[in-house]
Amino acid sequence: MSRAVGQIDPRKSEAILDAATELFAEKGAAATMDEIARRAGVSKQTLYNRFASKLDVGRALAARRSDAVTAPLRSEGDPQTVLTAYAVALLEKVVHGEAGASLRGLAMVSPEAPDIAAAIYDGGPGESLRRLSTWLAEQNRRGLLGVPDPDHAAEIFSGMALGHSHLRTLLGVDHPGADQIPERARETARRFIRAFAPD
Repeated sequence: MSRAVGQIDPRKSEAILDAATELFAEKGAAATMDEIARRAGVSKQTLYNRFASKLDVGRALAARRSDAVTAPLRSEGDPQTVLTAYAVALLEKVVHGEAGASLRGLAMVSPEAPDIAAAIYDGGPGESLRRLSTWLAEQNRRGLLGVPDPDHAAEIFSGMALGHSHLRTLLGVDHPGADQIPERARETARRFIRAFAPD
């Protein structure tokens, strides 16, 4: 099916973001827009039509990650099911795939381009926390959980789910029990729900 004139090809946007992920991991803030375009196999004009700067690329990368991790919060399941799925998504992103290179790339970017690092945090992990907090507040309102401070509870749950996974991934250290993510996620959700049971 052909695209209408002026219609954005989502495959090119994804190729750009994939290329940027690789280059930020390899070069940190030294990665250039020209290199991103070359790695993605698109023209510079195509790149700039979608993203005006590396800051915009960083924001888009973070948004893509946040959308993937928080997808379970948009389901209609019970709290145990939703929190288990959320924990699985969080752990899968950190433990498997390109997470190590991405985290190391972000660590490289941070001192040289704090604006990019802040945008990536705000649009990625920060946005995920805000969405989890909003979901927890709704569960509190409905009487399914007792969460007087949803922002704090969102951080607690994320910390419980991840443990030292971020640090292990950043340092390239093996993850013990990486093949037991579903079980770990279920246990995290179960204990969190017990701690935040409604009065």
